[in-house]
Order: sequence, then C-alpha cells, then structure tokens
Amino acid sequence: MDYKDYYKILGVSKTATAKEIKSAYRKLAQQYHPDKNPGNKKAEDKFKEINEAYEVLGDSQKRAKYDRLGASYSQWERAGRPGGGFDFGQWSTPGGTRVDLNDLFGGEGGFSDFFTSLFGNLGGAGPAYRPPARARGEDIDQPVEISLEEAFTGAKRTLQMDSRRIEVVIPAGARTGTKVRISREGGAGQARGDLYLVVSVAPHPQFRREDNDLHGDFTIDLYTALFGGEARIPTLSGEVVLTIPAETQTGKVFRLTGQGMPKLRSPKDRGDLYARALVHLPTNLTEKERMLFAELAALRKKK
Repeated sequence: MDYKDYYKILGVSKTATAKEIKSAYRKLAQQYHPDKNPGNKKAEDKFKEINEAYEVLGDSQKRAKYDRLGASYSQWERAGRPGGGFDFGQWSTPGGTRVDLNDLFGGEGGFSDFFTSLFGNLGGAGPAYRPPARARGEDIDQPVEISLEEAFTGAKRTLQMDSRRIEVVIPAGARTGTKVRISREGGAGQARGDLYLVVSVAPHPQFRREDNDLHGDFTIDLYTALFGGEARIPTLSGEVVLTIPAETQTGKVFRLTGQGMPKLRSPKDRGDLYARALVHLPTNLTEKERMLFAELAALRKKK
C-alpha cells in the first residue's frame, strides 16, 4: 500500500497553519466539486482525494497521528525499504464509524485503503469521525440595471433563481459597479454561496453623475439673463427655484448644495447639483423687435 502525501494533495507545506489548510481545501473543493464537473470521473476522484486529505489535516488529532506516521515512513524508505514492506497495521485504530462520500457519488464514495488502515476499519462503536462537508456553493454574480432615479431613491427587483423567486433591495446611492450581497442565495452546496447583484446605472437624458454630485443644464430666456429673475431648476427630488442675477452669461454654473445623489452608506447625506445656465435667444422676431435690437447693438458699439 502506497503512502499518501496529504500535504502535497492540498498543495500546502507541512508547517501550514490550520487557516492555510482550510483555505487551500476550499479553493480546491470548489474547483473539483461534482456540481461543477458533471460526469467528469477524474474530477470526482480528485474531489474525493481532496476531502480525504482535509479530513486528516483539518483535524488536529488526526494530523498529529499522520505526521508521526510520515516520519516513520520516511525513515523506512531511507533504510532501503527493508523487511518486506512498511507495517501500516501498527498505526491503525480499531473500530470507528465509517465516513464516506456516497451521498455525492451514488454509492461509490469512501476513503482510500490508506486512510482506513491508518484511522480505523469500518463499522464498530469507536469514536465517530466527522464527514467532510461538501464544498460551499459558489458565489453568483447577477447583473442588474437601474435608472438614475432608482439609484436616487433605492429600488427593488424580483429575481428568478432556479425555482426560487427572490426579492432584493438595491440601496439608495448605488452606482455602476456597486455589488449588493444577498447571503445564502447563490450556488447550491451544503451551505449555499452568496448572490451578488452587480449594479449598472443607465445613462440619464438630463443629468451626468460624478461620484455623488450631479451635473446638468437648464435654460433661461434672454431677458432673465439680462435683468435677473427666477428660474425653475429640475432636480431628482423635484423642481427648486433659483435666483438668477442680472447679466448672467451662458455657461455660468450654479451649485445647488445637497441636491445631488445620496451617499451609499449614509443616504441622508447628499452630494451637490451643478446646474449650468444656457441662455435661450428669442426667435421669430417682429420687425419692431429687430429694430430695437439693432438700436441696442448700435448703442453698444458707441461705448
């Protein structure tokens, strides 16, 4: 019977910490899980091998026993393998409850002869071994598009995941690239993975977003630009009235504090709206209006 190098199987050193061993196991178990490799016999065998290695190295008592065996086996090999073979039997533990992977592999699961020689035969009333848990289900990314208005107020979506309908909430302040985590609604496993909504915010016809600030244009007529007055400015929470000073030039930007987007983790705090004034020139002038504008132009030239 050949010796199994469980450290090599998990790709860790013999001095690896419990945390490093667990991390390596999770990564490999996810890669070779039968749910991700249907009908792949090599992946099934690799998954069994990974679980067996973690069953030993993930348990401090089994790991200590295995490390003592490894030292003795190395000494036996260095001595040229004398005596007709290494006596694995001296390391076996009588009794023990069988632990296997039959639930995953339709009755073809189970640990290797090496494992059972070291940690006990099948049946009996000895100490029960904890079966290795199936890999945690994979996390799933689900793209979802929302409008800028929905990003401002927050939004709800109902998703169809397999046979499940899930209602999810997208918080106010979400932006393109925001990930919303819904715990335990991802891929199947002994413990489900998580579902992540990956948000994209659709372009808006009027506003452009920069961080939590908004930028947009509004128009004023020539007379308000010349003499001053009031203008109604659209925002995502409704119109606001802005006082326009006399002789406002087209392109002038007004900052409306607190009229931008809510902050993702502090929605009561909001960015600002930067509103750019565009002066709308009158059209379809009457003859008299043309004369008055011509007279005004002549007066300006004399200055």
